[in-house]
Amino acid sequence: MFAQQVSTWLQRRGIHYSWVMAAVTFLTMLTMSAALGLPGVILQPLSHEFGWTNEQISSALALRFALYGLMGPFAAVLMERWGLRAVMCTGLALVGAGMALATLATQLWQLFILWGLMLGLGTGLTALVLGAVVANRWFTARRGLVIGLLTASSATGQLAFLPLAAWIIEHAGWRYAVIPIFAGSALVALLALCLVRNRPCDIGLAPLGEAFVPDSTPVAAAAMTFRTPFVALREASGNRTFWILFGTFFICGLSTNGLVQTHFVSLCADYGLTAVPAASVLAMMGAFDFFGTILSGWLSDRYDNRKLLFWYYGLRGLSLFWLPHSTFTLYGLSIFAMFYGLDWIATVPPTVKLAGASFGKERVGLVFGWIFAAHQIGAATAAYGAGLTRTLLLTYTPALYAAGGACLLASLAVMAMRRPSVAPVATVNPVSSAS
Repeated sequence: MFAQQVSTWLQRRGIHYSWVMAAVTFLTMLTMSAALGLPGVILQPLSHEFGWTNEQISSALALRFALYGLMGPFAAVLMERWGLRAVMCTGLALVGAGMALATLATQLWQLFILWGLMLGLGTGLTALVLGAVVANRWFTARRGLVIGLLTASSATGQLAFLPLAAWIIEHAGWRYAVIPIFAGSALVALLALCLVRNRPCDIGLAPLGEAFVPDSTPVAAAAMTFRTPFVALREASGNRTFWILFGTFFICGLSTNGLVQTHFVSLCADYGLTAVPAASVLAMMGAFDFFGTILSGWLSDRYDNRKLLFWYYGLRGLSLFWLPHSTFTLYGLSIFAMFYGLDWIATVPPTVKLAGASFGKERVGLVFGWIFAAHQIGAATAAYGAGLTRTLLLTYTPALYAAGGACLLASLAVMAMRRPSVAPVATVNPVSSAS
């Protein structure tokens, strides 16, 4: 009822309710991004307090990334069966509880349960698959831009939160740093409960960019079971585009979340930088990525998405080669933050667009779920592998070189895809769509 009232109020002002859905989804993904990034800032304090090695802590964080990705295809099923609102609120509750209970942890196995299992499952329910589903259900026009905006929420999470978290850790201790995540999860869950609806037809609308036909009967969604993701995987596995996107997104996760998001603060500590300036560099990357990802969404509506991915992966690879030689001064890290930050997750809008063009609007959530699973398996590999490298060799440099080389391979692999031919969608005035 509340959503219907808000929709009616917005229609009188020429605003489509899809933008409310995009805003709540943005806040949900932003909160999840902040929750995923926080353990990387806490890695050193945990090691000092409990005597755990980087490898031991990284193994718990690797489980978080793996579950975060593997939940993707099944999250699409849960969204179909129980609705977006229930899935978003459940995910936010798991993350909020996991972060709060972690302040009581004293054993490594407890960290595995709270930050590996609960954080992995909770964020997995509201991962990039949520953004892809919302964008495809609620938007026909502006879809690439919306995917870019929703993807940029992960950059905004770092921009808004990590420097604050590092300051709290330095002045009050790491346990107090989880309070903003807990409070944010509760607030966003309340917004989702009040405002989120599954599809535009639930409140008498068509997706943005389509004309609403009052007497039309909505097409019933195909019934989904937990077998459905495996059926979608089997069907997609015969398509070369799927495997290229799967492999390159594995490298995307390997070179971002698992490596830099998890280990950057620890890497900077090896060169004498404390947590606050290191987290500020991460925030700088987030600022560049926020604009880079939105720009990527805009570009993905207009240019060959394969060529965009070629440049994104190539520039990322070169920036990772540069990082060990940056001398970790303000100047050197600023150069890295700019080039690396601009395409941290700018790869997502072209990847989602290519998946949607190749596998269709109805299947894109499931197929992208598997592609995103590869992203997080790559992240888990890097989270554990870089921690192991640091423990055994006392340096992160081999891990940086390996990730940079993999990015250059990905930039070449994307050009092996066939360019999808998609008919342009006619844009309908948003006011007429909502009327």
